Amino acid sequence: MKFSVVTIFPDMVNAYLGASIMKRAIQSNIITVDVHNLRDYSIDKHRSVDDYSYGGGAGMVMRPEPFFKITETLWPDKSERRIIMMSPKGRLFKQDIAEELTKEKRDIVFLCGRYEAIDERVMENLVDDEFSIGDYVLTGGELPALVIIDAVARLIPGVLGDSHSIDEESFSWGLLDYPHYTRPENFREMKVPEVLLSGNHKEINRWRKKQALKATLEKRPELIDKYILSDIDKEILKEIQEEAE
Repeated sequence: MKFSVVTIFPDMVNAYLGASIMKRAIQSNIITVDVHNLRDYSIDKHRSVDDYSYGGGAGMVMRPEPFFKITETLWPDKSERRIIMMSPKGRLFKQDIAEELTKEKRDIVFLCGRYEAIDERVMENLVDDEFSIGDYVLTGGELPALVIIDAVARLIPGVLGDSHSIDEESFSWGLLDYPHYTRPENFREMKVPEVLLSGNHKEINRWRKKQALKATLEKRPELIDKYILSDIDKEILKEIQEEAE
């Protein structure tokens, strides 16, 4: 799978991609991430990419020419690219969108904005999708682009060491995650739950499901309405509600 990131801060993007799971996935050729400096496609000798806003207002606006130039140079065939812009106006990025993007055969290109805004002609003529990672403002599109690349890449077979970990993660199975414990068994009088030491996998799985349902009810109750409950889930939910009374 191939990603491309267009930014005026390539070192920022490369720093994240050069560590941990992303680094291994790239080195193993499971994913490809090309990082391009938008300033290399500036139309003046100063390599500027922004200018004042027509109509006045605070902040600078990114010019359209560098975005059109890099797109027409590197991805001239529209059928081979899917250009994504991170924007507060975009669809809220969720796990189902990450799963959708894993099926993408085209080059996924992220155009990372900076300053006050990007010239609207870029949005109207080049961008295929707008996504938002939350209702807050960041200084640029680099972090959101990396969030999406990370979320999508970890769903691709071979990126994570244990394929089962994907199935059990929060949002992949519809609930928040259950608690995890490791050694030591007793830390400052705080003990690991006995059931996890029992070796009884049926009971361990039931305990984990109960903790996941409990956490979801307490912290993200709206997720329960979207989750398809099994008979055992309904039994556990009734048990949780009775304990709360």
